[in-house]
Amino acid sequence: MGLLCAVTQQPQPLLTAVLAGASWLAVGASKNRYSREEPAGDGAVLAVLRDWLTMLGVLAIVCVVARVEVSLQICVLALVPCLALGVARRRLVHRYLVAARRRAQALRRVLIVGEAGTVDVVLAELAHRTDHEYVVVGSCLVGEEDSDSAVPVPARLASDGSSPEAALDGETVLRCAADLDVDLVFVAPGRRLPAPRIRRLAWALHDGGRNLAILPGLIDVSQHRVRLAKAAGLTVMHIDPAARRGVPVLLKQVTDRLGALLLLALLSPVFALVAAAIRLSSAGPVFYWQIRVGQDLRPFRMWKFRTMVVTADRMRAALESSNEHDGAMFKMRRDPRVTPVGRLLRRFSLDELPQLFNVLAGHMSLVGPRPPLPEEVERYDGTELRRLSVKPGLTGLWQVSGRSDLSWDETVALDLSYVDNWSYVRDISVLARTVRAVVDGRGAY
Repeated sequence: MGLLCAVTQQPQPLLTAVLAGASWLAVGASKNRYSREEPAGDGAVLAVLRDWLTMLGVLAIVCVVARVEVSLQICVLALVPCLALGVARRRLVHRYLVAARRRAQALRRVLIVGEAGTVDVVLAELAHRTDHEYVVVGSCLVGEEDSDSAVPVPARLASDGSSPEAALDGETVLRCAADLDVDLVFVAPGRRLPAPRIRRLAWALHDGGRNLAILPGLIDVSQHRVRLAKAAGLTVMHIDPAARRGVPVLLKQVTDRLGALLLLALLSPVFALVAAAIRLSSAGPVFYWQIRVGQDLRPFRMWKFRTMVVTADRMRAALESSNEHDGAMFKMRRDPRVTPVGRLLRRFSLDELPQLFNVLAGHMSLVGPRPPLPEEVERYDGTELRRLSVKPGLTGLWQVSGRSDLSWDETVALDLSYVDNWSYVRDISVLARTVRAVVDGRGAY
């Protein structure tokens, strides 16, 4: 910033640069951006944008107070790179931390307090993923029931919260936390661990210098959907639904149509080359279509480049016993129906490109759940049917997270996460990650 101010002959360029840097650091510190809980992933972009806008306001006030005259246009232009650098810095830190956690580094040691059944549920959820920072080193169970997990139980709390033994809850948990050298105590509320008892436990933990986190029993709810409120002394947690109308949805529709149109124009040479390769390498049409099920169970004709022999659909019944995928989908790593050119197209997801016409027609979106076959939908339960409450996508969380290497339960979990926590920023993030996933090619067969 100082360099740009000097080149444009703004007064006091060095002081202006110092004030801008101090404002940026002050805004970050005031919003706790330098702690280990700073936003990452999809929330990082909006967090950086809000910080940047706040910094502009703070800098403007400071410049007025310090009587530093600087052009607003020059100031904004000089600080624009802060947006990209801020997002890049958060992404790099997040990626480094995720990689470190998968090597059992940069973790926070956790002690869980709760009833045995609740503790087992929490441990099972934490075990599904390795990109979080928590490692459970012990549990303080409430009551005499045994946990199904192998996590050590150094102490137990009384079943009856009104008994004399319950008065020792704080002392017991603090002793366990010290013995296990934990960084954080998770408390899972339950019938035997009501609000008054948790309140007394929180007093003891905070007085003892220990950090406390409450597990509300929610699964896969994005932070942007949660709002806290107070009512008659109660802490009320509001869970907002995912946007289904309004400006964000309109923005998604515009992005879908314009994005599909632009990609079709830019990729027309690729379409021509792929069509020629298919036509010259095997008998049959260039394109292949299937009936798929879209939003609200509406069927539509989905287009792809043909990657299999013409008789592939008739051969599937004989190959059902070789299905390598669990759940409703059919997948084989070495499917004999796939042609040599088709295998290459699948490796880089080029066979999916004709679905841009489906996006342009409004049957699909650029980002969304995987479009299922009608026979797959017939086997869906109520939970799996929720995947069809939005338009299916050309790409999605399933593609950038492993594609065919994912189990059925993992695929459903990712699609439900997308449906329940949709945001426009998340769509842009998935589109950016798709490029890397396509180039990498893992899970594509």
